Amino acid sequence: MNAVAKSGDDMGPTVFVLFGATGDLAKRMVLPAFYRLATEGMLPQRWLLVGNGRGDLGDAEFRDHVRDALSEFGPGVDEQDWQRFAPRVRFAGRGFTPDDPGRMPDVLAGARADVGDSPQLVHYLALPPAAFAPTTKALGAHGLSNGARVVYEKPFGTSPDTFRALSDIVHSVLDEQQVYRIDHFLAKEATQDVHLLRFANGLFAAMWSREQVASVQIDVPETLGITDRAGFYDATGAVLDMLVTHLLQVAAEIAMEPPDSLGAADLQAAREEVIGCFRPLDPSEVVLGQFAGYRDVPGVAPGSDRDTFVAARLWVDTDRWRGVPFFLRTGKRLADSRQRASLILREPPGPLAGQLPREANVLSFSLEGDGAIDLSLVAKKPGLALDLDTAHAAVPLSELKGADPLPPYVRLIHDVLVGDRSLFTRPDGLASTWKVITPLLSDPPPVAQYPPGSWGPAQARDLVAPGWWLIGQ
Repeated sequence: MNAVAKSGDDMGPTVFVLFGATGDLAKRMVLPAFYRLATEGMLPQRWLLVGNGRGDLGDAEFRDHVRDALSEFGPGVDEQDWQRFAPRVRFAGRGFTPDDPGRMPDVLAGARADVGDSPQLVHYLALPPAAFAPTTKALGAHGLSNGARVVYEKPFGTSPDTFRALSDIVHSVLDEQQVYRIDHFLAKEATQDVHLLRFANGLFAAMWSREQVASVQIDVPETLGITDRAGFYDATGAVLDMLVTHLLQVAAEIAMEPPDSLGAADLQAAREEVIGCFRPLDPSEVVLGQFAGYRDVPGVAPGSDRDTFVAARLWVDTDRWRGVPFFLRTGKRLADSRQRASLILREPPGPLAGQLPREANVLSFSLEGDGAIDLSLVAKKPGLALDLDTAHAAVPLSELKGADPLPPYVRLIHDVLVGDRSLFTRPDGLASTWKVITPLLSDPPPVAQYPPGSWGPAQARDLVAPGWWLIGQ
């Protein structure tokens, strides 16, 4: 895996085209990330940002929109930085379809002339999934695909059939090496540290198997609702928004076999190979839920049974993990917001068997913020009696000497600019994830109601029995 460059000196001129530039994803994630790259000197020396949308904003109006987004969702705007940034921002409105490119050809012609030297085109599709296929076709139809890098947000398809159809369209226009499918959980500092900790430390490498691990939990509860994205969420739900994307990818990071190297090709191959060993989910081992009041949210269809919660038991059919359950859980309007992957170790045999605190012998990775590693150990309380307790050894990754953590979108956009595909998904792995959830889509369990502020349906506790959820239970 390549180290993150500190400057754009080695990158050629680039035109970054942001489709859906006035949408929610762009203002919350993409624009703040791109602005940080600019202010920290991690963009090429010569670059331009071209926004695209159905409206016909002028450049000045779009710059005002960008500044508002940075003020609301970014770190704020330093006036000197903004004066350097703003002149490089333009807008190509009137939409972009196979039949009508809008103002894109004229704006890009000007952008190419300004940055010079046949710039690298980077197209970022911050669009609803239904727009991926027509936008891809339009890139080919209007001669904007040759040599370009194209970034697709998740979900890449909304069913096995739509995934295959979209993949065929993408590969009819682009070579695979041009395609960057984002799963921002792969760019989290702690997600990357999962395999680095394992491969670089003999202590953890020796325990990374079914002989030492009783179960794995990947838990991403959220207190947030869906008010600002009700239309998207009601067409997607927790299974497609989180399970088929983020949670299965994190499971692959934990379960994969050691790659030959941490280069892009080897790391991707190891990740995708183990996803191919994930057993299709048994609907009887899945709990779906919907928070009470969901149907009252504006934008949600009347009587919707869309899932806002999912908990699942996943099995990995490899020699290393056979028989070890991977428990995955996520949901909206839960009691707390956390992002954690944990390995629950087997209780060692010996004189203390059956006497150990249940919270002990756990190796956890916080996937929030800059990440942290936490090891729960059994220790004797100082004193005369043999009193056992749980001690925690924590390593906040941001406190490592020389640490320079980057938010996931900053890291991923930078990787696109330098052409590093290590942290992006491949079509073979995505095809396998769709196979994993196909039984769930074909024969889903009933969607149970749960109170906002709770830990979801009671059935989720039964799913992990005789164990328990480490967070909130």
